[in-house]
Amino acid sequence: MDRTKYGLLKDSFLACLKLRKHSSFKELSDDVEKDLRKRRKKIQGKLEWNLFWVTLDLEARKEICRDKTKSPFVYSIA
Repeated sequence: MDRTKYGLLKDSFLACLKLRKHSSFKELSDDVEKDLRKRRKKIQGKLEWNLFWVTLDLEARKEICRDKTKSPFVYSIA
């Protein structure tokens, strides 16, 4: 994934997560899709797959955390 796409998805994901405090991937994915549409930005490829890679990276960098005790998993800012 190129840096531009990663940066766009990361910024949008974190902004949406800050608004919700904690949320499921599906809810955040829908929010990111709305945010990108509102800002008239397009992502090549499947948004959910690209966003999933971003969440894995953010989790590995300890910028977000995933609560695995809930179903579906819930994300929050670390």
